Amino acid sequence: MKHKILSIILIAVPALILAGGDAHGEVPHLDGSIGNLNIIWVVPFIGILLSIAVFPLVAPLFWHHHFGKVSLFWAVSLIGPFLFKEGWEITLYELLHVAFLEYIPFIILLLALFTISGGVRLTGTLVGTPSVNTLIILIGTILASWMGTTGAAMLLIRPLIRANAHRKHKVHLIVFFIFLVANIGGSLTPLGDPPLFLGFLKGVDFFWTTTAMLKPMVFMVICLLVLFYMFDKYYFGHELIPESNQNDESHKLGLEGSFNLLLLLGVIGGVLLSGFWDGGGIYFDVFHIRLEIQNLVRDGLLLGLTYASWILTSRKIRTANDYTWFPIIEVAKLFAGIFVTIIPAIAILKAGTHGALASIVSSVSNGDGSPIDFMYFWATGILSSFLDNAPTYLVFFNTAGGNATTLMEDLPNTLLAISAGAVFMGANTYIGNAPNFMVKSISESSGIEMPSFFGYFFKWAIPILFPLFILVSFLFF
Repeated sequence: MKHKILSIILIAVPALILAGGDAHGEVPHLDGSIGNLNIIWVVPFIGILLSIAVFPLVAPLFWHHHFGKVSLFWAVSLIGPFLFKEGWEITLYELLHVAFLEYIPFIILLLALFTISGGVRLTGTLVGTPSVNTLIILIGTILASWMGTTGAAMLLIRPLIRANAHRKHKVHLIVFFIFLVANIGGSLTPLGDPPLFLGFLKGVDFFWTTTAMLKPMVFMVICLLVLFYMFDKYYFGHELIPESNQNDESHKLGLEGSFNLLLLLGVIGGVLLSGFWDGGGIYFDVFHIRLEIQNLVRDGLLLGLTYASWILTSRKIRTANDYTWFPIIEVAKLFAGIFVTIIPAIAILKAGTHGALASIVSSVSNGDGSPIDFMYFWATGILSSFLDNAPTYLVFFNTAGGNATTLMEDLPNTLLAISAGAVFMGANTYIGNAPNFMVKSISESSGIEMPSFFGYFFKWAIPILFPLFILVSFLFF
C-alpha cells in the first residue's frame, strides 16, 4: 500500500515546489457581474450536485465505478465554454488559483487527518448503548473545536461504527455524528472549521469566536444530544442484542497507535503556524498566484506527518480499523469537480448587487444599509449548505464591511450570524462541509446504507435541524 500514499503525495508535491519569477502585468480578473456571467454558468455546478444526489440512487454500480469520470465531465463542461468566452489567461488563472490556494491545501489537510487518525485504534469492550454512543459523540463535539471537525470525525467515526457493529439501526448514529462532530462541534475556535480560520486570517481575534459562539453552540449541542439519546434509546429498545454481545467478557479499554495522537498535534501546530507566522514576507508567484512560504511549509509538514504515520503505524492496526483509501479517493475526485464548477458561482456572489444573485446579497441589508442579522444567518447558512462554506463566509464577511475590528466591536451580532450560519448549516447536506462526505463514505465502506443526498436533506436535516435554526434565529439574532 506504500505506493498509494506515495502517489497521492507526489500529486500534491508539485504545488509546493512549482514557483516561477514575479508575475508581470495585471492580474487576470473574472467579472462576476450580470453583464458578464448570467445564471446559466452555474449549471455545471448544479449538474455535479444532482449527479452526487441522483446517481447513487438510480445507478449505484455505475456511480461506484465511474464517479470520477462524472466529476471530470462536469468540470470539462465548464472549462470548455469558459475558455472560449474568457480566454486562456483568465481560465488558467482561475484554475491555478482554486488548485493552489484552495483544493490542494484542502486535500493535503484531509489526507493528513484521514491517514493519521486511521492509525489510532480504540481497543477493549465498547458496546454501543445509548449512553456510550452519546458520550462518544459528545467527546467528538468537544474535540472538534480544537483539532478540527475533520480530525475529530476521522478519529472517532471508526470506534463509533465498531461499537455498534451488532446494531441493526445505525443510520441515525452517523447522521447525528455528522451534525455534531463534523460541523457544530467546530464552532469555538478558528481551528474548528475552515470559515472561522479564514476569519482569523482576516483579523478576527482567535478567542472572539470562543466567547461569541459559545451560547448558540451550547444550545444546539444540548438540543441535538437530547434528541439523539431519545432516537438511540428508542431503536436500542426495539433491537434484539445478540447473546454473544451481552455475555462477552469485559476487556479494559486501550489505545493502539497512540503516537499518531502526537502527529495530530503536529497537524494542529502546522495549521496554527500558517496563521500566526507571516513567513518573513517570502512568497513565490506562479502566474499571478502568490504562494506564501508559511503555507508551503505547512503543507510540506502535513505531507511529512502523513508519510510518517503510514510508515510507522502497524498494518494490523489499519486492518483492524477497516482502513481503505476509497473514502479519500472519492472525496478527492468529487471535490475536484466541485471546486472547478464552483468558480463562476463564487464570482457571481462576489459581484454582490451587480451579480445574477443580487437578490440574495441585497436581502441581508435594510434600505439604509444596516445589516439584518437573521438574514445574514440564513443567507450564509443556506449557501454554505450547497457551496463551499469557506468562500461563502468570506462573501458575506465582505458584504458586511470586511473590517474585522469594526465587525467585532460595532457589529458583533452580524459577525456572529455569519459565523454561525457557515458552521451550523454546513450540516444540512453531505457537501456542506468536507468531513460530511468522508464520514458517509467510511460508513458505507463499513456496510452501513446511508441515505441519498436528498434523503439526508429532506428526511434528517430539514425536520431536525431547521426547527433548531429557527429557534437560534429568535434567540440570538
